[in-house]
Amino acid sequence: MLLSVEDLRVSYGKIAAVRGLSLQVAEGEIVAVLGPNGAGKSTALRAISGMRPADGGRVTFKGQRVERWTSDRLARIGLALVPEGRGLFPELSVEENLRMGGFFVDALTVRRRIDEVCTTFPILGERLGQRAGTLSGGEQQQLAIGRAMISAPTLLILDEMSLGLAPLVVAELYRKVQEINRAGTAVLLVEQQVALALRVADRAYFLEHGEVILEGPAERFAERTAVTRAYLGEEESADGAGADDERPAMERIVVPLRARQTRALQRIAREHGLNVGAIVAEAIEAYIGSGAAVGGTR
Repeated sequence: MLLSVEDLRVSYGKIAAVRGLSLQVAEGEIVAVLGPNGAGKSTALRAISGMRPADGGRVTFKGQRVERWTSDRLARIGLALVPEGRGLFPELSVEENLRMGGFFVDALTVRRRIDEVCTTFPILGERLGQRAGTLSGGEQQQLAIGRAMISAPTLLILDEMSLGLAPLVVAELYRKVQEINRAGTAVLLVEQQVALALRVADRAYFLEHGEVILEGPAERFAERTAVTRAYLGEEESADGAGADDERPAMERIVVPLRARQTRALQRIAREHGLNVGAIVAEAIEAYIGSGAAVGGTR
């Protein structure tokens, strides 16, 4: 097993944020950690990646006990975290941010890996001299992932990759993550957009109050409305669909549309007997599966 976490416990003072968390990631897997806000997902990732000390438990990576290791030491053996909020240096250039990901790698290797990252994310190659803080949100997220890939990780950990981004940008980022995974990098991700995470993950863990409530193959949970109702706070939708609706769990997203576009979506939904949310979700999933690209992922 590439990563094994057993009985992980993390507290903030007297408040227990993670309580006895256990999970595993095998080589080549994509594993999703899902749950409501405040469930302890990001705290768990920070403890696993050496960004925050754990109060107890065991973390084993590549056969070594690493729960007391620092993040830079973990990076040297192949574990890289893309934190929530991206953690970029906004005043530095794109290239300088990328080089920060290879602080322990020789210059020739860093140059080769920057070229590889720019092949995966072509827009970064066009922006190498531009300040990171001037990039769009989607470009900044690409840069954050690219910086992590400079260390050539065996396990890439992504914390809330979709936060604050438009749906089509998120879909493109997920497609890139799938490419990275197919090239041999395992992925552990925390995500609020449940439907998209389950679309790409092999397995999933659902957390509530710092504990694993459900775990198993991702496709098992994509069909369970109980997950949405009990652990992700689904409310009754505007079209009357509620607790007995058997459609897959979906995250609610506000998308700005012109009046003409809204009317067109409503007409299509009526013609197919669906609601507008289902139409948009199906379009995004079809986009991911098609391999289409959005120019510049802005």
